[in-house]
Amino acid sequence: MNILLVGSGGREHALAWKLKQSPRLSKLFIAPGNPGTAALGENLPIAASDALGLLDAAREKNIDLTIIGPDDSLALGIVDLFQAAGLRIFGPTAAGARLETSKSFAKEFMKRHGIPTADACVFSEASQAYAYLEKASYPLVIKADGLALGKGVVIAHNKQEAQEAVRQSMELEIFGASGKVIVIEEYLSGVECSLHALIDGDRALLFPDARDHKRALDGDNGLNTGGMGTISPSMILTPAIKEELERSIITPFLRGLQADGLKFQGMLFPGMMITSQGPKVLEFNCRFGDPETQVLMRRLKSDLLDLLEATIDGRLASMEPIWERRPAVCVILASGGYPGPIEKGKIIHGIDAAAACDPDIIIFHAGTVQEGDQYYTAGGRVLGVTAMGETLREARDKVYRAVDLITFEGKQYRRDIGQT
Repeated sequence: MNILLVGSGGREHALAWKLKQSPRLSKLFIAPGNPGTAALGENLPIAASDALGLLDAAREKNIDLTIIGPDDSLALGIVDLFQAAGLRIFGPTAAGARLETSKSFAKEFMKRHGIPTADACVFSEASQAYAYLEKASYPLVIKADGLALGKGVVIAHNKQEAQEAVRQSMELEIFGASGKVIVIEEYLSGVECSLHALIDGDRALLFPDARDHKRALDGDNGLNTGGMGTISPSMILTPAIKEELERSIITPFLRGLQADGLKFQGMLFPGMMITSQGPKVLEFNCRFGDPETQVLMRRLKSDLLDLLEATIDGRLASMEPIWERRPAVCVILASGGYPGPIEKGKIIHGIDAAAACDPDIIIFHAGTVQEGDQYYTAGGRVLGVTAMGETLREARDKVYRAVDLITFEGKQYRRDIGQT
């Protein structure tokens, strides 16, 4: 099969790495890809947002299956475009992706179908939001309604912080159109974890759990980011909690799709908080997570291509993927200043040495570019260093030994990923 993978981040490098292992793969194309994916297939200079360019490439390269990585590509309706052209593609349509692209839409869906989540109010006028904050209890959470690269969430500990978050989003429009509508919701206490489940419309196939570390600094301090590192399994989900997740979240989600006539075939990735009252959904994502995919692909032993095709064809009931029992850890190396303004073009040293220090080390590229034999920084999240071990501690030890071998000006990373 000829495969076209859309995207350029660490998630796409991890997916390409796993797809490359399929005996059914003929040629792999990645648009636009990165230096890591270039070693696994052919990068195409087409932006992930260029719907017509991707469609032309799929026809020209005789693509049998296109796989969408980024959320904004789903929001643009690229899946709809390919399906209308009779081309096979993995991912929900723009209508299904609204569960991620509009937090207010997702909140209404969850409320309508009894899926546990934080209480929330939606505001399209800043004056109304400010009035609400005058009588609110703190802390609370303020979210841009639309896509904001994982950065559109503020935990406000007092009225002043909340007012500034509203001002930044609705008046200064730092998130563009995504922040013109905001969701203000109750703050949930507990432990965060994430779940991935392939959805074929009628059934769900759950992946192992994972835990992301969203804050920029150790101890879950600092600003929210797209993710600074992950572990899988999360080490917090007991069999009883997993059963509750299926009963209270996945089952009503599937019923809700049927009740609303909402077609959804692809990956559902709910971020959750395990509270004293049970698991509650923080948000829905409608694609593979980043950097969750990096650890999940390390643990998946079965053919990813088989799972994706079964999702499209409504055959998930027949699939029983095999997973590596050993835990996996991913540590993100980010540019200085991330998630705020960054400087690009910093020389990266030590990638090859880090990759060679242990056979369990795989390094996934994200924000990098290559000139000759030299790599340079080109984004906020630069590399995802992953490792596996017999225990979580062993995997952590391996990954941080590799992290220490990679250097670039301004390198920042969390030293407590997976620390229990």
